[in-house]
Amino acid sequence: MGLRWEDCDFAEKTISINHSLLYRQKEPGGACEFLISTPKTETGIRVIPMATEVKRALEQERQFQTEVCPANIMIDGYSNFIFTSQTGGILSPHTVNRAIERIRTAYNNQETELANQEQREPQLLPHFSAHTLRHTFCARFCEHETNLKVIQEIMGHASITTTMDVYNHVTLEQKIASFKRLGETYKII
Repeated sequence: MGLRWEDCDFAEKTISINHSLLYRQKEPGGACEFLISTPKTETGIRVIPMATEVKRALEQERQFQTEVCPANIMIDGYSNFIFTSQTGGILSPHTVNRAIERIRTAYNNQETELANQEQREPQLLPHFSAHTLRHTFCARFCEHETNLKVIQEIMGHASITTTMDVYNHVTLEQKIASFKRLGETYKII
């Protein structure tokens, strides 16, 4: 959430990940505050491609911030943060997760009511967090990209084992499709 406008190269369609924004106590027993740190590992420092949809959303956010709510927050010498509140403050992970939970609860309430009217079981969203979205992105990425090194570098994992163990959940459907492709290639099935 510590991404800044200068970390985005809209011409090259890339995003530079070169720092982390933390929200924690500087001293035991003290109040939580924002601070800038380096990523957990050296591989956390990386440049990733910017999807067209991401570029469009970032451009809209930049226009909104310029016209409605400029953010003038400075943290450890860093400024121009992208993910800010309506009042220009920095968003904490807790704030983002509370917003996600409000959206999830509203959807589930609406879905429950609609399901009751239609006399069916509701299709409810499970609890999830901002970090869950990172896991989901990686799992979907793994479904479309077979080069684990590419996935590792995009995700910023220090170890390929993390990429393989934590994110690359293989479904039965993926196993069947993979085996079918193998059989078609080598005519063994």
